[in-house]
Amino acid sequence: MPGTTGCIAGLRRRGAIRLAAVAGITLVGAVCFFLFAPIIALFLRSTPGDFLSALHDPRVTQALVLSLETAIASTAFAVVLGTPAAYLHSRSRYPGRQLVEVIIDLPLILPPAVAGVALLMLWGRMGILGRYLHLAGIDIAFTTLAVVIAQAFVSSPLYIRQAKELFASLDPVYEQTAQTLGASPSTTFFRVVVPMTGAGLVSASIMAFARALGEFGATLMFAGNLPGVTQTMPLAIYSAMQGDFEMAITLSILLVIISFAIMALVRYTAKTGGPHA
Repeated sequence: MPGTTGCIAGLRRRGAIRLAAVAGITLVGAVCFFLFAPIIALFLRSTPGDFLSALHDPRVTQALVLSLETAIASTAFAVVLGTPAAYLHSRSRYPGRQLVEVIIDLPLILPPAVAGVALLMLWGRMGILGRYLHLAGIDIAFTTLAVVIAQAFVSSPLYIRQAKELFASLDPVYEQTAQTLGASPSTTFFRVVVPMTGAGLVSASIMAFARALGEFGATLMFAGNLPGVTQTMPLAIYSAMQGDFEMAITLSILLVIISFAIMALVRYTAKTGGPHA
């Protein structure tokens, strides 16, 4: 009968919908478990007492302070030089523009060890530029400055890439209006463009800071693993895994907490708005 056939078809559709919902929930749950379970295991491995006790270890505080200082310095470098560079690139059309984009993005896909060796070949004592600096009594490799350079090398392209997209999405009419009213290009940039893309730029700088904070391979190859000089938190974890497992866990938990705070901050700044269309 037509009514019975329709009823059966409806039941089948509802069954298919339920099955799809169950499959979707299972898939999402499996992905979340795969990504989040290791983090939970890390926290379960250490008690609050052990964590707080390990925090008083000078090696932990030393690595934490050095990581924060160098990450802030490398992020400042990316913001100060990368912001105007990204703006000029997004507003200009010039020969070789595509090549410049490739050069900017290249460090994002380079293996960290390759990035470290490349920096060493340029700035090391026997490097292309480093040899002349060495003759002048200036050594960069295996110093704190080398940590900043390594972090800036891998993190600044991330900032510049996002800044370019922000400036490209900003309607040029705002800049044209400001210049029509007599504002200079520099005034237009600092008083119109930067404020209108400010939230996005802050978010990009936070992500660059996070990338710098977690840098390992390039830092190890170019700056070494010297406690108090070049041993950042990722390098301290690497060293602690060979003898002091509790300190490795403490440093790992610290990085997870910092990473969570960074992601929360990025989400918050994203909600405050980006460039105006």
